[in-house]
Amino acid sequence: MITGLGSAKDLASGKRGAFYNTLEEFSKYWTRIDIICPGIPGSSTPGSLKVEPLFGNVSLHISTGPLIFHPIFFIRKVLEIYKEQKFNLMTVHDFPPFYNGIAARILWQFLKVSYVLEIFHIPGYPKSASLKEALYKIFFKLFIKFDVAKAKAVRVMNQTQVPDFLIKVGIPKEKIYYIPAIYVDLNIFKPMGLAKEYDLIFVGRLEKNKGISLLFEAVKILLTTYDLRPTTLIVGDGSLLNSLKLQAVSYKLQTKFYGWAKDQREVAELINKSKILVMTSYNEGGPRVVVEALACGVPVLATSVGIVPDLLKNGLGGEIIDWNADDIAQKIMSLLNDLVKYRKYSQNGPEIAKQFEKKAVIKNYADSLKAIVTRP
Repeated sequence: MITGLGSAKDLASGKRGAFYNTLEEFSKYWTRIDIICPGIPGSSTPGSLKVEPLFGNVSLHISTGPLIFHPIFFIRKVLEIYKEQKFNLMTVHDFPPFYNGIAARILWQFLKVSYVLEIFHIPGYPKSASLKEALYKIFFKLFIKFDVAKAKAVRVMNQTQVPDFLIKVGIPKEKIYYIPAIYVDLNIFKPMGLAKEYDLIFVGRLEKNKGISLLFEAVKILLTTYDLRPTTLIVGDGSLLNSLKLQAVSYKLQTKFYGWAKDQREVAELINKSKILVMTSYNEGGPRVVVEALACGVPVLATSVGIVPDLLKNGLGGEIIDWNADDIAQKIMSLLNDLVKYRKYSQNGPEIAKQFEKKAVIKNYADSLKAIVTRP
């Protein structure tokens, strides 16, 4: 498995995050898994950071060199592992600047080992939050055909948005496989019958592409135009925290900044204590929290990113919102005031989320990879 910095931080930190939880189940289906990650900023250990094997058969290899040298570390480490145990599959999580995909293609020239590119998120698509994202989207269009040329398959995590983009830029449809990457533990994320303390909840990184300023603009409209003052819970942290606090004070909003929840159970409880989850992202692969809210029976208002069009296209568990504060405000007000519609969304959510049950999704991932690697 060739993955990114987030996975390295997750595993090396000792915390049981999403990637750790995936591997705990995924490792049951393989004799051995080796994971190669870029260096963790701030690490002082020379060479490859040694992390004790997980679950008896998962080894983690983390470069501590600068990111620019990661492809060299990646190639050297893969050749070393292949010499030792002749693996037969690589999964390569790829994204701009495509250092993982470039290194995988170079390795294919030497080893001819099958590899699956995992492309979950197109930066800047469907909407750019910054000039950097807009440039990355252009870079993606120019480079992706080269990146995919020798891959046996391309794994995507949503059924429409990323596949449509890839097909438009020339990737053969038959190479694209929808294999869900989002899963939820339905024993944790479920309706709990807790009292509702907040009207709205946002869960995620406080960064520009999450569009949280749009949510604050919408709540301001509800306050100034409709004399409606919803209570809003912000769960997460990021570079925009201080500016968002100032925006909330300036707009006189009833907003609580919670910080990161300590674990999944706390996230599930906070969602259950809220009436509506609002996600205002400009681009995403998921987001996972939309599925978590549906599983908790909490209606969702979300922009048309990643998996959202797949889940909310029929208006069963919530509604798609525009990147427009007026539209968001109108849909919040409508849902808070329409008890019949609210109950319908709330009741449908857990049924929609069943397709993402943790063990079934991870087994499907393993089975799908084995089917891909064994096909002609």
